[in-house]
Amino acid sequence: MTVTVRSVCPYDCPDACGLLVAVENGRAVSVSGDPEHPVTRGLLCPKMKHYEQTVHSPRRLTSPLRRVGPKGVGTFEQISWDEAIAEICRRWQEIGAGYGAEAILPYSYAGTMGLVQRNAGHAFFHKLGASRLERTICSPAKDAGWKALMGDTPAMDPAEIEQSDLVILWGINAVATSIHAMRDAQNARRKGAKLWAIDTYRTPTCEAADEAFLIRPGSDGALALAMLHVIDREGLLDREFISANVLGFEELRVRILPDYSPEQVADICGLPADTIERLAREYARAEAPFIRLGSGLTRYGNGAMTVRTISCLPAVVGAWSKPGGGIFIGTATGGAFPLQTVTREDFMTELPRLVSMNQLGGALTELSGPPGMSLYVYHSNPAAIAPDQNAVIRGLEREDLFTVVHERFLTDTARYADIVLPATSSLEHPDLYRCYGSYQAQRCSAAIPPVGEAKSNWEAFSLLAAGMGWDEPFFRLSADELIELLLVEETGWRSAAVTEQLRQGIPVMLVPPTEPKKQWLTQSGKIEVLNEREAEPLPRRLATHAEHDGYPLRLQPATTPYALNSGFYEQDDLRAKQKCMELLMSRVDAEARCLADGQAVIARNDRGAVRFTLKVTDRVPTGTVVTEGVWWREFIPGGRGVNALTSQRLTDGGRGSTLYDVTVEVKGL
Repeated sequence: MTVTVRSVCPYDCPDACGLLVAVENGRAVSVSGDPEHPVTRGLLCPKMKHYEQTVHSPRRLTSPLRRVGPKGVGTFEQISWDEAIAEICRRWQEIGAGYGAEAILPYSYAGTMGLVQRNAGHAFFHKLGASRLERTICSPAKDAGWKALMGDTPAMDPAEIEQSDLVILWGINAVATSIHAMRDAQNARRKGAKLWAIDTYRTPTCEAADEAFLIRPGSDGALALAMLHVIDREGLLDREFISANVLGFEELRVRILPDYSPEQVADICGLPADTIERLAREYARAEAPFIRLGSGLTRYGNGAMTVRTISCLPAVVGAWSKPGGGIFIGTATGGAFPLQTVTREDFMTELPRLVSMNQLGGALTELSGPPGMSLYVYHSNPAAIAPDQNAVIRGLEREDLFTVVHERFLTDTARYADIVLPATSSLEHPDLYRCYGSYQAQRCSAAIPPVGEAKSNWEAFSLLAAGMGWDEPFFRLSADELIELLLVEETGWRSAAVTEQLRQGIPVMLVPPTEPKKQWLTQSGKIEVLNEREAEPLPRRLATHAEHDGYPLRLQPATTPYALNSGFYEQDDLRAKQKCMELLMSRVDAEARCLADGQAVIARNDRGAVRFTLKVTDRVPTGTVVTEGVWWREFIPGGRGVNALTSQRLTDGGRGSTLYDVTVEVKGL
C-alpha cells in the first residue's frame, strides 16, 4: 500500500518547496512537488525530483564508525551509539580539563534549514562553553548592505514581480538557484515585461532573458553608480518621492555621482558607455521596474557596499510607490518564531570567543589561547566548501585534533573524522521550516523511519547531553515538543488560525507586522542614502580584494542546477550531468595560452593549484574563468576542489565570505 505524505525540501534554497512523498513499506519510493503549496505550486528543481535516491542511497551511513586508518583515507570500524557517545564525551571532558571548553568548536551551516534540526546544537554548545561559530559563509553582506540603506524595513512581496514591466535578474542564476523566481519572471515577460539579466558570464538565466549584460566580477556597484549618474544628469528622478522618502540623495549627487559617468565606469565594469546609458534610461522610464538581487555579487570584498548601492536605484526613480516596483533581496522572518527557545543563549554563563566559519583553516592551524583541539561538524562539509581548502585540510590532518562528523555520507570532511555518526535525512525526522525567498512556512513530520541507526541532530545532542551527565530537562524534550515551543508563543506574524494550520502540516503564508513599501524602518524614517552611522556615509565604489592579487584571470565559482554547494554528489545521474569539474574560458584567453577545449589544465594562485578540464566557450567574457559546483574530492583528479583557490578574507560588511573574489593563472598540463 502506498501512502502519500507531505514534506518540505530541507536545503538552502529560497522557497522551502512543498513535497509529496510516496511511501511504501517504510521506504520513500518517489518524490513530487506539492501543487497546493502557495509559492512553489508543484515545481521542483532537478536535484529534488529523485530525492528518494539520496534518502535510500547505497552510500548512506547506517551506523557509528571509529577511525582505524590515517586521517583522510576513510578507513573505519563499526561501533555502537553507546560506544561513540561515551568516547566523544570522555574526550571532550579531557579537553575541557586540559584546555578549557573553548578548545572545542562546532561547525555547521545550512545542510538542513529546519528551525529545530539546523539549530539543534546551539543549546548544547552554549551549555558546554565551547567556542561560538560565526555562521556567515553565505550572504551576510547582502543583509548589511540592505540595513545600511533600509534599516529593518521588511522585504516586498516577491510575487509583485508579475506586475512589473521591467524585471532585472541581477547577479542571480535563477535557473539554478531560484526556479520559482524564474517562473514568475517569465510570467511577467508573457504579460509584456522586459526581462534583463546582469551577470559575470552567460548563465542559463541569461539565455532565458530578453537581454543579458555581462560585467566584470565585483563591478556591480560601479555599474549602479553610473546608472544613478545618468538618471540624475538627465532628470529622470522622481523628485516628489525623493523629497518625501529619501534622506541624503543631494549629498550623493554632489559628492559621489560626478565621478561615475558612464565613460569613467565603462572600463571598470566592461560595458560600453552607451550601453550603461541605455540601461539607466530604460530603467528610469519603466513604470514599475523590479530588481531581483542574487547573493553571488555579495561574495566580494565590496559586497555590502554593492547591495547598498544597487538598492538606491528604486528609491531615486520612485519604483517603491508602484505595484510591481522595487528590489527584492530576500525575506527576513526571524521574528515569526521565538528561536531562542531552541538556541538557549541563556545557557551561556559567559560569552566564549567567536570563530568565523570563513576562517576555519586559520582556526585549526593558528588559533591559540586555547588552540582548537576538537571539531564537531554537522550538516556541513567544510573540507570541500570552506574557503582556503588547503589550510582546512592541514588542520583536519592534525593527529591531536579530535574530530566528530554527524553525516549521511562519507563526505570529504567525514574522511578526516575520528568518530562518524550516521545522520537522518529530512524525511526521517520532524521539523519546522521557513524560507527566505517568500514569507511561507511549513511544519512536517517524519515520513519514514530512520535508515539504519541514523539519528537526527536533536537526538544526537540529547544523547551527548546525557553522556556529559547533564540533568537539564530541556535536553529530554522531543523534536516535536521543541516545534510546539516555537508555535505556542504568539507573534505578530501569524494568527491563531495560521498557527493551527502549521500544526497540521499545511503550508502557510506569514505576514510581516509592518507592511512592506509603506513604512521605512530606519532611524530617520526615510530611505537613508546618507547614513552617517556607517564607516562610509555615502555609497561609493570600493575595490575588491582580488584587484591587487596580481593574477590575470578572475575566477568565478558558480552554481549548477545539478548540485547545491557540495550536496547531491551522491546521486550518480546528477553527477553525470555535470560530466566533470570543468573550467570555462573564452577562446581569446585559451588561444593566448595555447590551450585547447577538453585539455587538462591547472588553475593556480598563492593559495593552491587545482586541476580542471578546460571548456572553451563563448559564454565567458575575456578575463574571466568559471567553474560550476563544489565537487567531492573522490570524483576529481588532483584531490583539490575550487576552494583550494579561495581565500579566508571577509566582506566589507557582515564578515561574509569572499568566495567569488579570486584571481588565478591557468596553464596546460
